[in-house]
Amino acid sequence: MSFVAEFNALPIPSLLAHSRQAGLAAARESLVKSRLTLRDFANLIAPAAAELLEPMCRRSRALTRQRFGKVVRLFAPLYLSNECVNNCKYCGFSRDNPILRVTLSVDEVQREARQLIHQGFRNILLVAGEHPKFVSNAYLTDCVRAIHELTPSVSLEVGTLDTDEYRPLVQAGADGLVIYQETYDRATYAEMHTSGPKRDFDWRLATPERAYDAGFRRIGISPLYGLADWRYEALCAAAHADYLQRNCWKAFLTISFPRLRPCAGEFQPLTHMTDHEFVQLVCAFRLMFPDVGLVLSTREPAKLRDGLIPIGITLMSAGSHTEPGGYTGAGADKLHRTERGRIVELARGASEWAEGPAVRSATGQFQIADERSPVEVAALIRRLGYEPVWKDWDAALTA
Repeated sequence: MSFVAEFNALPIPSLLAHSRQAGLAAARESLVKSRLTLRDFANLIAPAAAELLEPMCRRSRALTRQRFGKVVRLFAPLYLSNECVNNCKYCGFSRDNPILRVTLSVDEVQREARQLIHQGFRNILLVAGEHPKFVSNAYLTDCVRAIHELTPSVSLEVGTLDTDEYRPLVQAGADGLVIYQETYDRATYAEMHTSGPKRDFDWRLATPERAYDAGFRRIGISPLYGLADWRYEALCAAAHADYLQRNCWKAFLTISFPRLRPCAGEFQPLTHMTDHEFVQLVCAFRLMFPDVGLVLSTREPAKLRDGLIPIGITLMSAGSHTEPGGYTGAGADKLHRTERGRIVELARGASEWAEGPAVRSATGQFQIADERSPVEVAALIRRLGYEPVWKDWDAALTA
């Protein structure tokens, strides 16, 4: 049975109702258990459990140190293209947004990667919009192969593919796949995705299983917090993670915590999660999944990221850019503007071509919140008594 079938049978609405009503006693009972159920997870994200945040943090910290030691792995996203055929209301790359777009050549992708490697990174996440004309499977395979020549760990966050399309990417050197469901709420999903292949909820939901069958050794999942009730999203993500641990157990699982950020199109979050609730959520996931990697990106501000390092985060991005060519200016000579999916020629002297690197660049997917350099983030990790790890994998280990 696939997770799609299991998901349709999950009692998520009743668990959500329970979570909203669960008392402090139920949360205390779940907090001390060595093995948690989805109902225990619901207890720990309940409003009443907010009073237990301090002991939740202590236990989360202890479990993280026990399973992962005092290390934080660092990675960087490398955007290949912001071309996209999907209309997603919350995304800066949405097809109808009138933005500056570009797709980097393989040589330009290597140029970007070399800059990241110069900064210390050995774990690079390749990101791209979904557009078969610009981001074909052959193009992705060439990019993976080129980057894998330079660095041992290459992951992907791209449009969903079938198993046979993923296999060449794995063979070229990709070892990880990150796939956000965006929202596990079907009605909200349909409302947010108005056109394009991404409209297929079930196809996207089954993607981690196809990736596993193709041979990826690391799989990352998450909703995008800010579209539906965060407790509902968290319960669904926990059920999804539990399924993957039971059925795709040869792959290492990671769970991310992305909250909506300002982007082109000026979409406003439909729901809100406070920082206090955010910390509560991270703790609940660590207590539910002691051996799962928990990922925090530069979407979150520096102060919050620093505070979460000792509590349960094991993988962080640093010095991120969310636009193609953001690290070196690659692709600046090929920029073009699109409106409703069509290229529009820019008038001579238009403001988009004003002098200065801040203007002469492709549009980013969203605004980051932590703008510190990789060196600054690594130094902070050391001051907290942890070790920043730039490389923890090499293909020679499984050659």
